[in-house]
Amino acid sequence: MTAGVAVRVADADRDWTTWRDLRLRALRDSPSAFASTYEREVGFAETQWRQRLGGDGVAVLATVSGDPVGMAGGFRDLPGLLHVVAMWVDPGHRRRGVGWALLRGLEEWADAHGLRLHLDVNTSNTAARTSYERYGFVASGETRPLREGSREVVERMVLFRPAQGQPAT
Repeated sequence: MTAGVAVRVADADRDWTTWRDLRLRALRDSPSAFASTYEREVGFAETQWRQRLGGDGVAVLATVSGDPVGMAGGFRDLPGLLHVVAMWVDPGHRRRGVGWALLRGLEEWADAHGLRLHLDVNTSNTAARTSYERYGFVASGETRPLREGSREVVERMVLFRPAQGQPAT
């Protein structure tokens, strides 16, 4: 782990309010990074937030000195893959290893479940794309609109680890 950054799997009972607060901050801070919107999620009930932390996926939280500074989630969508979603780091903690610590937390969970990571990144978000590439993600060439009706485009990237073989397409 990066010095000073703690990452742990989120628990629906203990962490739903922290997840909610970070998610709403993320949607306001970086609206073009997510398929959802602040306007859609601000009205979610407690049960909806708890459901997001349960089920067949995983959610991880990053803290620095006990303060929540980042989040990421993943769900199984394609065979053998965990789709990374809701990835966000507080602007005051970016470029300090928090994002990579979150990815490592997801990767460890995925490895334990026989999965590999993939994600969608906005093609105009060069900082995020560069960070993902440095971590080991490879562009697939597969693109789609960020959300229905959006002119913004995301591209799927797959984590490449030599021991795992070629990235899935």
